[in-house]
Amino acid sequence: MARRRKRIPALEHIDEAALAEFRAGLRRRYSDDEILAELRASAERLGRSPTMREFAADPEARVHPQTVIEHFGSWNGAKRAAGLAPRRFISREEMVRQLRELGEELGRVPTSRDIEERRGRMVSKSLIWHTFGSLTDALREAGFDVPSGEERVERAVRQGAHLARTLGRLPTMADWKAARSEDASLPSEWQVYRMIEIDTGPWAAFQFLIREQLLEEGVTVAPDGAVDRV
Repeated sequence: MARRRKRIPALEHIDEAALAEFRAGLRRRYSDDEILAELRASAERLGRSPTMREFAADPEARVHPQTVIEHFGSWNGAKRAAGLAPRRFISREEMVRQLRELGEELGRVPTSRDIEERRGRMVSKSLIWHTFGSLTDALREAGFDVPSGEERVERAVRQGAHLARTLGRLPTMADWKAARSEDASLPSEWQVYRMIEIDTGPWAAFQFLIREQLLEEGVTVAPDGAVDRV
């Protein structure tokens, strides 16, 4: 479960206009030409157009990559302005490494939205799709447990059966939400809802699948959904 960010009282009193002026002042520390010169110098030292990671690791570079992006909108945009060709080709191994590092940063399996939010900092979604065929395949190659659609439903049903035996009844969406607050490995109740591709009554269909699983396990399920506790 995502951790709620604590509100910091001091941040609530920041003057937005003053903050914008402060940021603009930081940007004025380096002119566009100075930043472009830093990029060209780094490329000369490396012998190739630097990635953002390589530029950040360059001990002689005086500018932070984020400053470059703030001035030019994107990393590749800055490199084009500097006359450096963007590194369009990235190895499969490098993509896998980036996905693993993103997963470590997030503490969970990355999503396409996570990748999109880091545009300019890591490989693009389109290149991942082109290289691996799908994000799911890329994540699996990076070592993440990403079940297929059918596997996800089967896993959720098994989890639902376990929860039903604990509750003594077939779980409602509210039951599932409460259980997920204690066990982050469970998908959210809305993820489960969308897994069951039925136009009407997806949750009832999910409860039906749970009941079938319980009956297969030899557990008695009453017509009202009551379940023998085990």
